[in-house]
Amino acid sequence: MTIIVFLQGCGRADGPSGEVLNEQSEERPVRSETPQVAKTGAPEQSPLQSPRFREVQHELGIDQTYANGAAGEELMVESTGGGAGWLDYDRDGAVDLYLNQGGNPKTIGQQSNPSDQLFRNWRGRVFRNVTVAAGIHEPRYSQGVAAGDLDNDGFSDIYVTNVGENSLFQNQGDGTFLEISGTAGVDDPRWSSSAAWADLDLDGDLDLYVCNYLQFDPDTPVLCRHSNGEPGMCDPHQLEAWPDECFLNLGNGRFQASATQLGLFGKGNKALGVAVADFNEDHRPDIYVCNDTTDNFLFLQQENFTFIESAQKLGCAVSGYGEAQASMGVTVSDFNRDGLPDLYLTNFTREANTLYQNLGPAGFSDVTSLLGLRGPTLHFLGFGVVMADFDFNGQDDVFVANGHIDDWSPRGEDFEQTPLLLTFDGRRWHDVGAPGGEIFRQRFIGRAVAVGDYDSDGDSDIACVRQNQPALILRNEETHGEWLRFRFIGRSNNRNGIGVKVTVTSEGGNPLVQQLCGGTSYCATHEPVLTFGVGNIPLTAEIRWPNGIIQTLRDLSPNQEVLVLESGNPSL
Repeated sequence: MTIIVFLQGCGRADGPSGEVLNEQSEERPVRSETPQVAKTGAPEQSPLQSPRFREVQHELGIDQTYANGAAGEELMVESTGGGAGWLDYDRDGAVDLYLNQGGNPKTIGQQSNPSDQLFRNWRGRVFRNVTVAAGIHEPRYSQGVAAGDLDNDGFSDIYVTNVGENSLFQNQGDGTFLEISGTAGVDDPRWSSSAAWADLDLDGDLDLYVCNYLQFDPDTPVLCRHSNGEPGMCDPHQLEAWPDECFLNLGNGRFQASATQLGLFGKGNKALGVAVADFNEDHRPDIYVCNDTTDNFLFLQQENFTFIESAQKLGCAVSGYGEAQASMGVTVSDFNRDGLPDLYLTNFTREANTLYQNLGPAGFSDVTSLLGLRGPTLHFLGFGVVMADFDFNGQDDVFVANGHIDDWSPRGEDFEQTPLLLTFDGRRWHDVGAPGGEIFRQRFIGRAVAVGDYDSDGDSDIACVRQNQPALILRNEETHGEWLRFRFIGRSNNRNGIGVKVTVTSEGGNPLVQQLCGGTSYCATHEPVLTFGVGNIPLTAEIRWPNGIIQTLRDLSPNQEVLVLESGNPSL
């Protein structure tokens, strides 16, 4: 039986209550402070230098449209997909692309539904659809993709999150995949969104954290209406939530559901985004979870490998206004070059994106308004996001895919929205979309964002999923900066090197620090590499593996990719 809920609007938070203050006069969040920006080895650049991107999916032969199956009922599941993942599935040195598909949300799992698609990269010049040849058949209503090497055989496997049972495609090493979710024990039957591979128990193989969202029955979906009687997208508060799950890798092709015993649960779970990184510098993986309209989670790992939820205590559960936000995507980067991983979140419209500066033992501080981010992001509804030095000038940039969940144009909010390109000048963030390329003048319903260097020129290109329009491939047109890239092969550690921490130093410059995180963005997988913008000077890199092995590489020249093969003994 269909349940009808009548709404007064859609019930989402419209931002801080009371008068909205302008950027200059806003009250500063508790513990906000001017970030310390470190000098780096990168050359001096104009503070408003912008990366440039060009749309190239058509010339590459990538033709995939995520169809959300909207038929006028405004079902919640229509608003969240789909995903994208970069992976070199055939180990030919060129990164390939996996794109999710939706279909009809009321016929979930029927074999006649459209399948996800796998595109093989042919030397950076063209992509070929190899879905059928690779044995990929995923007719479920897909949301996102997490690629990782679950069995450390050197071939990337693919986990697909769905509305309904999730799928795990094990790479057979011959160009084909075998679906093993049932035998592996990871066929979570709930509505899942983002997922992250990471070695959570530090035993050398990858475990799997799965974000679960809301309860949905395709036979009797909850239908919501605006006060005028027209169908409207439900508010997350109107649907029951599912708890997340964590699958520990048992090393024999099987996984064990372990979220409860590990302490990976919290009040009000409605998860959409996840990032796994060492946030408190204890050399253990922690998990940050973005929840929709409820407090976000930060699970800190303890010495016994269990976790304690600590977001409220550390200042990254809610905004600087003390309000829970509708968080979608998350990216991790040391934007102020102090060596600590900071958090950037995308949120619902009128909430602005949120930037949490990592203060070390003092926790996190919401510096969104302080650093000029509230104004440029306030009227956008963000999903996929990545923070990276796209133009190699020594400062981070941010790309955000935006798009509403429903047509709120009568309330002055665009359904289709332009993406955002932001850059940091060492003091404040600036919107540099105008010079960034034609794509920043186009409106669409953006979802997943994933970065990978498809043309092997050293910079990061972008895959961006659009609902009911072809997926975008944005080529990074950077031609001037100096760069250094690291790729990893673990031996006693996981093969992908997820959890590795790299510190790059140069004479006279402060360190540049990055971690190879699990998850991040929204329903997406990035190419598993770390790329630094550097100056044209000799460089030293320290690589710290998850199990404590430390390797030092000296006299590195820029503009090269370094393949780091794990060697040495653990220091844990």
